[in-house]
Amino acid sequence: MSQKKRHLVTAALIYANGPIHIGHLAGCYIPSDLYVRFLRLKGEDVKFISGTDEHGVPITIKARDEKKSPQEVVDYYYNLINDSFNEFGISFDIFSRTSRKIHHKTSSDFFLNLYDKKTFKEITSSQYYDEKENQFLSDRYIIGKCPTCDNENAYGDQCESCGKTLSPMDLKNPKSTLSGNTPVLKETKNWYLPMDKLQGNIEKYINAKKDWKSNVIGQCKSWLNDGLKPRAMTRDLDWGVKVPIKGAEGKVLYVWFDAPIGYITATKELDPDNWEKYWKDEESSLVHFIGKDNIVFHTIIFPMMLMEHGDYILPENVPANEFMNLEGKKISTSRNWAVWLHEYLKDFPNMQDELRYCLITNLPENKDSDFSWKDFQQKNNNELVAILGNYVNRVFVLCDKFFNKKVPKISSIEIDKQIFSELENIKEKIESSIRAYKFREAMSYMIDVARLGNKYLTDTEPWKIFKDDPDRVKAIIHNSIQIVANISILCEPFLPFTSKKIKGHLNISDLSWDSVGSNIMPTDHIISGKAHIFSKIEDQLIEDQIKKLKLSNENNNVMPQKNTIEFDDFTKVDIRVGTVIEAENVPKSDKLLKLKVDTGLDQRTILSGISKYYSPDDILNKKVMVLINLKPRKMMGFESQGMLLLADDSDGNLSLMQPDSDISDGSIVA
Repeated sequence: MSQKKRHLVTAALIYANGPIHIGHLAGCYIPSDLYVRFLRLKGEDVKFISGTDEHGVPITIKARDEKKSPQEVVDYYYNLINDSFNEFGISFDIFSRTSRKIHHKTSSDFFLNLYDKKTFKEITSSQYYDEKENQFLSDRYIIGKCPTCDNENAYGDQCESCGKTLSPMDLKNPKSTLSGNTPVLKETKNWYLPMDKLQGNIEKYINAKKDWKSNVIGQCKSWLNDGLKPRAMTRDLDWGVKVPIKGAEGKVLYVWFDAPIGYITATKELDPDNWEKYWKDEESSLVHFIGKDNIVFHTIIFPMMLMEHGDYILPENVPANEFMNLEGKKISTSRNWAVWLHEYLKDFPNMQDELRYCLITNLPENKDSDFSWKDFQQKNNNELVAILGNYVNRVFVLCDKFFNKKVPKISSIEIDKQIFSELENIKEKIESSIRAYKFREAMSYMIDVARLGNKYLTDTEPWKIFKDDPDRVKAIIHNSIQIVANISILCEPFLPFTSKKIKGHLNISDLSWDSVGSNIMPTDHIISGKAHIFSKIEDQLIEDQIKKLKLSNENNNVMPQKNTIEFDDFTKVDIRVGTVIEAENVPKSDKLLKLKVDTGLDQRTILSGISKYYSPDDILNKKVMVLINLKPRKMMGFESQGMLLLADDSDGNLSLMQPDSDISDGSIVA
């Protein structure tokens, strides 16, 4: 592919309803920052765009929970997120907000362009409505049972357990998250993007992307193979960009219509006079860095919008990452199972690159990966300190010892020519890997430069031969200083604070990527006598972080109270003590047990999804508590005639509720 004149790089707009955590960093912000820093070092024309997504249901839910206005919520989190990014060194050219007037105007104009072209299809449909709250329910205001995996708390747009994309009508037993009530269906009018009719154009676009990551193409193909369906681009809400046409009062633009337009808005803000070059010139390359949960919006819906508008270039690549887990479990903001960036920056002051290194070497580029505090410590102590930091400091100390901090003069590098040939080869590998979005691979090559330097010193042993061959030692130290200078350039995209620190010890200014080579540092140039780059992380600091993580998770591990009910509602429930008299696994089910329970009134069949926690032998003859007046339900070819009472923690672990004495079957639980 030919090189474009300029680059527009975007990192996903993040919801302004919570702080940044390491999953966000590994998903798109560190990869995009690394890529942009490389392009800048190459001297290429690049703009780096991001911001906060301040509309949509997650914002209104947060505002409702905190008893604040949506604007108060987004103002607070915008500042927290922006400050965290700045301190961590994510080098956006602009970090904007979708609540700004310029964004509302840009989004409205974009909508009107498609509306005037009659792109949208006006559809009146039945949607869920909460009669108690007197409002239509957007996707995230509805939860219910996932039709794919039976997760009881799937949202109306996606099941976060299995990842299946859903619509509210797909859910079983839907409930309003506002009131807890079962919503009713009510007619409302919205404007739909006819994705079914536009699928052919998108298929041609995606089929032409031979260099896209397999995980991205796979998700696109899944959507396309299922057949695209019209999707509403307006919503019945009062928070967001107002729909700018008559007859649309009380409606706003769908958040996934206005959010990606935020990239356009931010570019306008950044460069009002030249923004169109980056969005409308075919000599510009548009690259979206995102997490896997945003793939279809950036590869199908937004490109479809851009095609219909007609004035804009389409994304050249969307190098989405998978998810990063934490200590073997999925990151959960609701359970506080996360490493928050603003807290890390307080607990580990001036250690931004240590976290960057750990995350880059473990990026979830093709599959989910895992962050652990022990691995963070190991990578810091055994790689950054022992390999990179150790090499740099050795060179400075040796130069001070033998040449009083001056870069020694040499007549020729011919005898060590091979080492610079290897350096050039590594540089080309790093560049090739970065351009292919293989950042883990590129990071490993960068560390190889330090390994190369360490091996060079170990093989030549200048401290042993100085008395007998001082000229040879001059060459060794001169060349080693050149390698350190090369490291200061090559590590800048990956470890920008480290790059700056090394350059400070070398007393040199910023250099371009093309400066890499054998003659960076001039003869007699004064450098530092030593260079402490990284520090070991002690066990106690890591143990403190593990304890903090577990404690914060425990404190947030209790399910919130359900909606208040009347006493009369409770009296309708008939719970009895019973005994399990038969138990067996259900064929072709990996979680159901088929039980026969003596309830004191009768012996009945009950199916319960507890085989992960109890074998048939474990539960046989146990006293249990049974809801006996629950409507029978067909499951796996059997009729279940009740439900066992179980304790369910926030991690989904189940435990039987049992009486603490040998009470008789049929006793009422009151």
